[in-house]
Amino acid sequence: MALPTTVAGMSAFLLFAHVWSMPTPCQIQGTLLETAKDLLRDVGGHFPSECLQDKVNITFPASALATSSTPTLSGSGAKAVYEILKNIDSLFGAEDLPTKWDQQKLDNFQNIIYTQIDHSKCVSGYAYSVETIDYPVRAAALKIYFGNIEAALKEKKFSYCAWEVVRKQVLETLIFILTKNSNYLLWPNRS
Repeated sequence: MALPTTVAGMSAFLLFAHVWSMPTPCQIQGTLLETAKDLLRDVGGHFPSECLQDKVNITFPASALATSSTPTLSGSGAKAVYEILKNIDSLFGAEDLPTKWDQQKLDNFQNIIYTQIDHSKCVSGYAYSVETIDYPVRAAALKIYFGNIEAALKEKKFSYCAWEVVRKQVLETLIFILTKNSNYLLWPNRS
């Protein structure tokens, strides 16, 4: 009787040890990012017509996510996506978000962005190498981009329309990541 218990215990231990020692994928979850994009799109609906006079177009720096010909996002590209998520989290961490927005969808969006950041912290630790040598250039472009978004928000005194402009810009940023870099995100159940 002791042998089956010992074998079962040993099997459980080996299974735990195997799972515990498996490397954690250090990638942004594509399905979660897509869900965040959909939530942000739906949180306020279409861009309000009363805000058209406030509409500004701040061009996303595509070079911040330029990839090499390798089938995985380079170390600096992964760090750039991580930096984008941190900036989005910072923007939407404000306390003066529009009350007109669907608060449940907004909460879900914020939770997904936070979860993505938390689960991909490992990319921020990529060592300086050939893959990350261009990261300072990417980071500088992103700093300017998100600085411009924040400046537009402040210039319009955090008004509802200013937040709609921010929502539009961040939505376009997420769409850019999903369309231009979808092969580099972790997509469960894709072959």
